[in-house]
Amino acid sequence: MLEQLGLFGLFLACLLSATIVPFSSEAIVAGAMALGYSRWAIVAVATVGNTVGGMISFYMGWLCKWEWLERWFKIKREKIERFRVHIEKYGVWAALLTWLPIVGDPLAIAMGFMRLNPWWTMLIMFVGKLLRYIATSGLLSLTGWF
Repeated sequence: MLEQLGLFGLFLACLLSATIVPFSSEAIVAGAMALGYSRWAIVAVATVGNTVGGMISFYMGWLCKWEWLERWFKIKREKIERFRVHIEKYGVWAALLTWLPIVGDPLAIAMGFMRLNPWWTMLIMFVGKLLRYIATSGLLSLTGWF
């Protein structure tokens, strides 16, 4: 897929990986590096795609009813409620951690449910995801794989 869609495919994959679709964007980043794309183009595209996906999760929390989240997306209310304590403590700064596997998507949903400022949330989420992809691409470069 990545060979045919190029950086647009990278964008889509990173967007989807930041939603409730379970897969790792790091593997897609590694694939893009293997195809010879510029490291900084990969970092930029992956960061924007993953941030857009994170904000989709954020707005799912903002707009959806609990019944919808539980029925259609299999997101348990208890899981979101557990994040509430951390979000109340750290506020929008918790968005720095939305890149984490397993907890990032529910964290973004919880932040939307709590109606945090979407602009600050997006900005801080972007910074966290940018640092993630800089580190990921740097580690891949240092290993000599690409």
